[in-house]
Amino acid sequence: MAALAYTLGKREINYYFSVRSAKALALGAVLLLTACHAASRRYRGDDSCEYLLSSGRFLGEKVWQPHSCMMHKYKNSEAKNCLVDKHIVFLGDSRIRQLFYSFIKIINPQVKEEGNKHGNIPFEDKSASIKVDFLWYPEVNGSMRQRIKSWTEGSVAKPHIIVAGAATWSIKIHNGSNEALTQYKINITAIAPLLEKLAKSSDVYWVLQDPVYEDMLSESRKMITNEKIDAYNEAAVRILNSSSRNSKAKVKVFSVSKLIAQETIMKSSDGLHLPESSRDTNAMILMNVYCNKIMKPIDGSCCQPQPPLTLIQKLAFCFFTLSIIGYLIISLIHRNNYRKNKSCTDLEMGEEKKPAINTPNVSTLEMLLHSFCKLGLIMTYFYLCDRANLFMKENKFYTHSSFFIPIVYILVLGVFYTENTKEFLPVYMHIRVLVAAYLFQTGYGHFSYFWIKGDFGVYRVCQVLFRLNFLVVVLCIVMDRPYQFYYFVPLVTVWFMIIYATLATWPQIVQKKANGNCLWHFGLLLKLICLLACIYFLSYSQGAFEKVFSFWPLSKCFELNGNVYEWWFRWKLDRYVVFHGMLFAFIYLALQKRQMISEGKGDALFSNRVSNVLLFISIVSFMTYSIWASSCKNKTECNELHPSVSVVQILAFILIRNIPGYVRSVYSSFFAWFGKISLELFICQYHIWLAADTKGILVLIPGYPMFNVIVSTFIFVCVAHEISQITNDLAQIMVPKDNSTLLKRLLCIAGFFFGLLLFSAMQDQSRH
Repeated sequence: MAALAYTLGKREINYYFSVRSAKALALGAVLLLTACHAASRRYRGDDSCEYLLSSGRFLGEKVWQPHSCMMHKYKNSEAKNCLVDKHIVFLGDSRIRQLFYSFIKIINPQVKEEGNKHGNIPFEDKSASIKVDFLWYPEVNGSMRQRIKSWTEGSVAKPHIIVAGAATWSIKIHNGSNEALTQYKINITAIAPLLEKLAKSSDVYWVLQDPVYEDMLSESRKMITNEKIDAYNEAAVRILNSSSRNSKAKVKVFSVSKLIAQETIMKSSDGLHLPESSRDTNAMILMNVYCNKIMKPIDGSCCQPQPPLTLIQKLAFCFFTLSIIGYLIISLIHRNNYRKNKSCTDLEMGEEKKPAINTPNVSTLEMLLHSFCKLGLIMTYFYLCDRANLFMKENKFYTHSSFFIPIVYILVLGVFYTENTKEFLPVYMHIRVLVAAYLFQTGYGHFSYFWIKGDFGVYRVCQVLFRLNFLVVVLCIVMDRPYQFYYFVPLVTVWFMIIYATLATWPQIVQKKANGNCLWHFGLLLKLICLLACIYFLSYSQGAFEKVFSFWPLSKCFELNGNVYEWWFRWKLDRYVVFHGMLFAFIYLALQKRQMISEGKGDALFSNRVSNVLLFISIVSFMTYSIWASSCKNKTECNELHPSVSVVQILAFILIRNIPGYVRSVYSSFFAWFGKISLELFICQYHIWLAADTKGILVLIPGYPMFNVIVSTFIFVCVAHEISQITNDLAQIMVPKDNSTLLKRLLCIAGFFFGLLLFSAMQDQSRH
């Protein structure tokens, strides 16, 4: 009874919530979210610098997340490149002095907080010609005004960046009197026009006063209360923002420090000064405000303008627009013709005849345009998510709960959709997760196909290459990224060509030929040994590897940041796993041919004794590898061992999954469904699940992290599935079975890629 209810429940869910209805819901969600974010940007403004300077929250104890954008953590080399030949001045009291020290420690981490605390402190980095000065002006008074005025009159060199702020000293020495607040307003009113004048040519920041931890303040500072600080901050904000000229001059109010202090001031040593981690966060915010527009870090979206469209992107936009228009025109013509022919009146009988065709005849051109139409709309969503400033992005932050709760939920769904199989499932169907496992599957699957079918035709190769590379090529064009950026697809593509070349070159050895003479098996093993020798040679000869891939146009495909090192590293990391997959396929098919394994439903794969021994070894190996991988401290050493030992866990998992007949006879249709679109899921995550080219998180629903993950994941999966269908449809059209037609298509595709490479080279030259 329970089993029947379980089955009926699944059927009911599948009936009312199909893939098509899920995609319709995802489309509605995208349109609604796009409208909401566009309206929010229009109402609140789209200046992410304002958000960076005024709002945010802590993700963890020391991880600050600005509202709606990502903050880059600058290294000292990056800071020097940004601030080369710059003069920065910090003007104010002891709190500004702390900010000064945190700022210069980004440039030079070896700096120590020494010198006169109540005096000026200079800093200079001669290697980058950077000069940073702290000027001791604890009060907003005539002296501070005179210093600022000297910069506006040109009598003293004008700094490129000015960071100023003061108030607590005035509260302290005047015992928190109202007269002191009145004088503060008068003085800040006097310097406001000067700051605005400086802001026309320099970056000027006014730092609001942080709250204090009143219980920890010494007796001499008890008059510094949060109520007084709020009054001084309110006066500063009102006066600095009161001038109509400031809308253009933009004296930037640095108010985010208040939010940071509210969370961390209780960790202060004296109740007045912020702990070091909070000061460092403030300094990093300042660095992001100034440097992001110069350095353009991919994981620093705050204060970065939307990148301009490249020539290739403009051409892609025109192509997709024409495809949409063309599809609409052809669709309307076909529908109109269909309606005219739908009802035919028989004049002699006076009755209506039903037409011979009840559905409109869809031409190949219409199918092609329809696919490009859908693809164009999907690519628009990609661009809006990860290139335009419409949707928000946040930095990654790991917690155990955010990782394990979704994993448990997905596992429960996978178990809910467990199905019985009527026949033995191929081993490779169970390997879908890791890169190494996917490559193992590549070696196993393609070797098995070529070995059994003996089909080395061009059609088969083109089909595989098209399905592997279509999405990535489109993303390279639309998202303006190099081919190697999506490293997984180049990796699988190259290994597929290696498998094909190994088996297709003379002598071609396939199963049919080998069955007639066992010596052919040794010939195939000799081929595999030669392949292993080549892999071994290239993995220990970086120079030879780089020479192979440094010739144009290969260099254009496999270079990243001007060299092929990243490609060599990725290739080397899993260099043996495809060979292991091919060897495993050879052994498995040989045992299968000789009926040395039992594939019947419910039967163990081998004899009971052999199965038990192999199962025990597999479980021990799997656990041993897992413990080693989780306890590995040195990443370099782990990377060196990984190519040789990763096969242990893969083989262990395959044997655990397939040796017991009762385990082999069931599978999860839920996971199998995802397995069919695993390639699209892996690639799409770069831009519409994660963000900033995987450096951050896409935020569609701000303020509700878990709900945001659910919605963004739902849309992401629907998009990946639709792209998989579009790729399959286009593969049938673009890769015909007729050899002469296929040759013409290949020439057209070669011309397209040649033109694309030329445009890309011209684009790179214009950038440099």
